[in-house]
Amino acid sequence: MTLSTHKLGSQGLQVSVIGLGCMGMSQSYGPADEAESIATLHRAIELGCTFLDTAEVYGPHTNEELLGRALKGRRDEVTIATKFGFRIENGKQIGTDRDSRPEHIREAVDGSLRRLATDHIDLLYQHRVDPAVPIEDVAGAVGKLITEGKVRFFGLSEAGAANIRRAHAVLPVSAVQSEYSLWERNLEPEIIPLLSELGIGLVPFAPLGRGFLTGDVKRAEDYPEGDYRRGDPRYQGANYEANVQAAGVVREIATAKGVKPGWIALAWLLHKGSDFGLDIVPIPGTKRRKYLEENVAAASLQLDTVAMQALDDALAPGKVSGERYNERVMVTIDR
Repeated sequence: MTLSTHKLGSQGLQVSVIGLGCMGMSQSYGPADEAESIATLHRAIELGCTFLDTAEVYGPHTNEELLGRALKGRRDEVTIATKFGFRIENGKQIGTDRDSRPEHIREAVDGSLRRLATDHIDLLYQHRVDPAVPIEDVAGAVGKLITEGKVRFFGLSEAGAANIRRAHAVLPVSAVQSEYSLWERNLEPEIIPLLSELGIGLVPFAPLGRGFLTGDVKRAEDYPEGDYRRGDPRYQGANYEANVQAAGVVREIATAKGVKPGWIALAWLLHKGSDFGLDIVPIPGTKRRKYLEENVAAASLQLDTVAMQALDDALAPGKVSGERYNERVMVTIDR
């Protein structure tokens, strides 16, 4: 199948109904495989999965460079989202330090344009709110880049309600990217109603619960050094046992329907967009064509009210055990 397009927010941005998270092609989830990653990007274009998500900090820099190479001659076939906001020095990320000073935003965007081998970024996110820089200054800086044609649309990542509202008052926000799935529902009380009110789209990353919703997980200690999952609290100790059991309902419904568990998780997300009156475009990440094709196929699955209710009940907020990040990373979330 070939994916259709979907509006994202109320500012005119159109993207594929499911996107592709590219981070894992360069970091966090095992060794890189450039040939397979490029083949996956090309296959994504063939399937109409053309909303590609990257960031300057992925690598750092190497993920954007990968996309620049892979998309040579095909730039106009895709929608590229990238992010600024972490401090990078000499090619290394400096812990969780953030830097959204207007002069740095301009430097970061010029670097991203160079690495991506393009003259414009379709959707530019602030990667994390910088408590040292008023969000109004951030929005103002991105607005100037939009006026110059270097950026088309403005987004925020993991921002809280107050900063979303303040930023949107200065420069309309097209999308907020945050972790949201059957597995992580922290946005439902406050953020989702706000996005619906303001006409801002939601781009959920980790829509497959970092693997738990596909059933393809191991204990933290079974992953190699350098793999993100070794330090994920939800993969550790008793949390792991509880979470494998909690995800069982997804596997059960998938078996009953004769589909992959990941299809259920993505179909639930797409259905939630209608429930909330909100544009929701998930960006499952992969570096392999096999998993990309499985994710794209999920767009054809419809879930009835009974299945949706069973999923909502089984994985209601509080049912997943453990924080979604360790303490060092959680402090960067603007909640």
